[in-house]
Amino acid sequence: MKQDKVLSMIGLAMKAGKVGSGEFIVEKSVKEGKAFLVIVANDASDNTKKNFTDMCKFYKKEIIFYSDKESLGRAIGKKLRASICINDEGFSKSIMKIKEENL
Repeated sequence: MKQDKVLSMIGLAMKAGKVGSGEFIVEKSVKEGKAFLVIVANDASDNTKKNFTDMCKFYKKEIIFYSDKESLGRAIGKKLRASICINDEGFSKSIMKIKEENL
């Protein structure tokens, strides 16, 4: 299995204490200005995707749709996660750079 660099970077951010997960915590982090990047699983519900897209547009935060709920959860050592946020500018820039290189 090919190692996923984005998920690895998310794991590092989690170890550094810079990841919020779960709808409520991600929403709170965005509204408080702590989140630099929101990551929503590709298999999240349409309603979840729309809510986070609208919120990130309003608060001018980056949002990407990546991987699936199981992989996002595993990357941070938890069960299924439809949404997570990166609360560190360096980690968020690294994740965006890796994702753009792999397009």
